[in-house]
Amino acid sequence: MEYILNPWPWYVSGPLIALVMALLLYFGKTFGMSSNLRTMCSIAGAGKFSDFFNYNWKDHLWNLTVVLGAVIGGFIAVTYLSNNSGTNLNPATITELQNMGFNNPGQTLVPNEMYGLDILNSPKALLLLVIGGVLVGFGTRYAGGCTSGHAITGLSSLQKPSLIAVIGFFIGGLLMANFILPLIF
Repeated sequence: MEYILNPWPWYVSGPLIALVMALLLYFGKTFGMSSNLRTMCSIAGAGKFSDFFNYNWKDHLWNLTVVLGAVIGGFIAVTYLSNNSGTNLNPATITELQNMGFNNPGQTLVPNEMYGLDILNSPKALLLLVIGGVLVGFGTRYAGGCTSGHAITGLSSLQKPSLIAVIGFFIGGLLMANFILPLIF
């Protein structure tokens, strides 16, 4: 059985996110994906090697449901709630991406040239993945959290550092999309 559905509209998903944030704030909890990586490393014994991981991870165990929910929710979304429509891109964007070497931009949710298994055969692509991963990890630590933590939890609780971080994320994204990505491809 295949369902043909569109993404949830903002007036459904937005209030659901607000409800979850209100519940988290009420119970004194925070949301963010990067904190889960710290918890998982602590569970695995990383506290023996670095004081950063030496803390009471049991207090943060509840947050691992976020990871589990993301995996299960992603599976459900792709398997049962996806209409396989790809991405509706501006014609000028399609032309720019084709000039950079992307085949069929917008036909899939993410470009196969960046996220397909074929990139594992390319030393350049593997190097970009490793460098990108290190930079994301460093940036997350340096900013004191990830994009979801700052943009959802930090902004909803009116934290000035989160506002600064989110502005930095947007500036970095604009620089990447307009200046660095064309140099890479």
